[in-house]
Amino acid sequence: MTIRTIKTAMSADEAALMDVVTLAFSTDPGARWLYPDPHQYLLHFPHYVKALGGNAFGQGSAYYLDGYAGVALWLPPHVHPDEDALMTLLQRTIAERDREEVIAVIERIGSYYPTEPHWYLSFIGVDPVRQGQGHGSALLQHALLSCDRDHMLAYLETSNPKNVPLYKRHGFEILGTIQVGASPSIFPMLRKPR
Repeated sequence: MTIRTIKTAMSADEAALMDVVTLAFSTDPGARWLYPDPHQYLLHFPHYVKALGGNAFGQGSAYYLDGYAGVALWLPPHVHPDEDALMTLLQRTIAERDREEVIAVIERIGSYYPTEPHWYLSFIGVDPVRQGQGHGSALLQHALLSCDRDHMLAYLETSNPKNVPLYKRHGFEILGTIQVGASPSIFPMLRKPR
């Protein structure tokens, strides 16, 4: 049995964690729908991660496995993504012809957010050379123990159907499917405390 050390990220870890998430999402259907060009993806996706999940760093809810094998960015109840930064980024970096679809997807995702207090898993990713070794499960278990202890909901979205079984094993249920135009299917998922 492998012992994994999960740490809470400090500000000095932020750049390394953003790199791991960027690598982990390099083949994610949703991420590559936003930025199909490799150069544009590498240039803009870290800013997307920062806007959507960067508030985890200031909340002490950005976690990583020792050696930066994997990362989880959780937003605690009443802490939200930086919507202004996100919309500014998308307006600046998404081709005008594609913006309407992107905005429609974001609006539909927003309709699934729980209205009651919840933890939001904005990103979880494992360095591609370390995937398939249980790192994602370890990161999920780490935060979900707190959700269960505090009787809190956990919420996420995924555009990668390969990840759905992992989330289901940890108690998440699919709330629906979002698909607009050429977008990939996106699955909002909710987990009730155990």
